[in-house]
Amino acid sequence: MPSVFRLVTHAQASPEVLFDASLSIDAHVDSMAGARERAIAGVTSGLIGLGETVTWRARHFGVWFTMTSRVSELERPHRFVDEQVRGPFRVFRHVHEFEEDAAGTRMTDEITVGSPVLGALVERLVLVPYLRRLIRRRNDHLAESLIG
Repeated sequence: MPSVFRLVTHAQASPEVLFDASLSIDAHVDSMAGARERAIAGVTSGLIGLGETVTWRARHFGVWFTMTSRVSELERPHRFVDEQVRGPFRVFRHVHEFEEDAAGTRMTDEITVGSPVLGALVERLVLVPYLRRLIRRRNDHLAESLIG
């Protein structure tokens, strides 16, 4: 049974601006510098679009991983979904939603993740907290980069 978690981030930017920043391969690479994440195939710079794929190479837990994701749904500027089509997870689905609020935009991420090797307990105790921190760091980077 995969694990599901949600994160909410507030940003002082319009939904359109935050939506585009969230689709930006370049912004993602900047936010994941600590994992030395880079796009190696598919869309490797600029904005990724509906039906397009990107293959990421990154180091997590001291191990190099390669994962290909495809944007499977896109409703600008309110929602898009990216899903792993090849990679280390049994399932990885990331729903991004954007809603205008008084301060700018409320961005909600819902991540569904299933590990092919870790048991459910380790998945919930190790993998989910790690991914939660990683997505939080990415979102904070995006929000801070759009101020000003």
